[in-house]
Amino acid sequence: MTVTASSVLDASALLAYLGDEAGADIVESALMQGSIISAVNWAETLTKLAERGQDPDAVARDLTTQGLINTALHIQPLDESLACEIAKLRLPTRRLGLSLGDRACLALALQLQLPALTTDGAWANLNIGVSIRVIR
Repeated sequence: MTVTASSVLDASALLAYLGDEAGADIVESALMQGSIISAVNWAETLTKLAERGQDPDAVARDLTTQGLINTALHIQPLDESLACEIAKLRLPTRRLGLSLGDRACLALALQLQLPALTTDGAWANLNIGVSIRVIR
């Protein structure tokens, strides 16, 4: 199956959309064009929602039923190639303290040559060959 996507979402961007926070409109526009998220960032999203008292299984089921997951947003599995790209980003992003999840988003954006959407303003200082759009 070929997935057409306009952007790669960081967990923070998806959470902003789901919580109707500042920048949600930008994420909504990206979703309408088709977006992708790494399985790592999807797990991060579900973890944050679980911390807020939501059941991850119910959230995943509801978002799939609503037509978000596998329609507007595709989840990219973590494979060996992406794992290597995540590791390669450690040194160039270390000074900003980027997490594994942050690097997963950036690695996927690099691999697919798509812009990455995030709420993390520190990403704007990165020069790693990927377009970064800070949504707020």
